[in-house]
Amino acid sequence: QLVRTGALYHDIGKMVNPAFFHRKTSRESSPHKSLSYEQSAQVIISHITDGLKLAEKHNLPKVIKDFISTHHGRGLTKYFYISYQKTNILTKKWTRKSSASPGPNPFTKEQAVLMMADSVEAASRSLPEYTEESISTLVDKIIDTQVSEGYFKECPITFKDIATVKALFKEKLKTMYHTRISYPELKK
Repeated sequence: QLVRTGALYHDIGKMVNPAFFHRKTSRESSPHKSLSYEQSAQVIISHITDGLKLAEKHNLPKVIKDFISTHHGRGLTKYFYISYQKTNILTKKWTRKSSASPGPNPFTKEQAVLMMADSVEAASRSLPEYTEESISTLVDKIIDTQVSEGYFKECPITFKDIATVKALFKEKLKTMYHTRISYPELKK
């Protein structure tokens, strides 16, 4: 119930600038088009601080505020940071620190599960096809990257817990996207 409640509130800061978070638009057709990559990253990062302000204004409990502040941890706004690096190869003045969420990283199992779920769900929307293999590969890649980048170092989650979460996410995504097994072709 705690993770479910945290999930309901973790992105409330997006209500401050909702047009910047519409999932069905490309950069070319979104308000991000008029911003630099650095400015876009700051808009994305601001949904955390905006969410905390809204939570404070509406007297949400600290445990819910913690989900808001930890759901991206100290992670980079990778899309904008990598895009900037690719297009500004010679200048590289934009630092990793200025493109990172304020954090902190998750410090409870529940916060870690929400971080994993948020990242996996968002990434799953960009899969070119929904197969059992593509979903499994995506879940493993996203969560293994979070583990290797140290997001869960301050959290009492175990490798067994992480394996359980991965398996659950794979099953849920297969259900969401109605994947079916591939039937073998009959030989004539």
